[in-house]
Amino acid sequence: MTQDLDADYAKAGFNGKLPFGQSPALIIVDVCTAYLDKASPLYAGVESALASNIRIIDAARKAGVPVIFTRVVYQAGGADGGLFYKKIAALSAFLEGSPLGDFPEGIEPRADEIVVSKQYASAFFGTSLAATLRAMGIDTAMITGFSTSGCVRATALDALQNGFTPYVIADACGDRDPRPHEANLFDLQNKYAEVVSEMEALDLMAGIAKMR
Repeated sequence: MTQDLDADYAKAGFNGKLPFGQSPALIIVDVCTAYLDKASPLYAGVESALASNIRIIDAARKAGVPVIFTRVVYQAGGADGGLFYKKIAALSAFLEGSPLGDFPEGIEPRADEIVVSKQYASAFFGTSLAATLRAMGIDTAMITGFSTSGCVRATALDALQNGFTPYVIADACGDRDPRPHEANLFDLQNKYAEVVSEMEALDLMAGIAKMR
């Protein structure tokens, strides 16, 4: 069934290839306690993806690839979250001051690393991320995080639309169910991004390190 689907998309002209650039940045999308605490309404059972993120962050730092973190945070009452906050009651986990919005152990940003605070799914919407990446000379966005069907997908799509080649690292992304996870990775690969494994991402960063 999957092979038939792949063949159908390929025949229709989907699944083209986007080349990896010479100046990537790693964007860690909303890897926070809300998705890892079993008492949280957003708990997604994504511990293996967390471990992958930790390894990828370490590799990026060693390779000199900039690491950028995103987090969701709302003012009291969620007024700055607009319709998104009204649509998803679980977003109250990200009210300012909530420990569920904290970065988990192993994902702590360094003092010289950028943290983008956002209120909507995409890390680009309503933030200065695109301008920051352009000022840094970034051409490729390596994207990980939670959830695959939500903020990862939205960020990858907006990366493409802002002119940054999106490389989504599948092993370092997670969702509360494997079905939306796999479906969105399939759709991203065929239409908007390159979806790669952790090992492929590590090899790409190792190649960047050799160039520097």
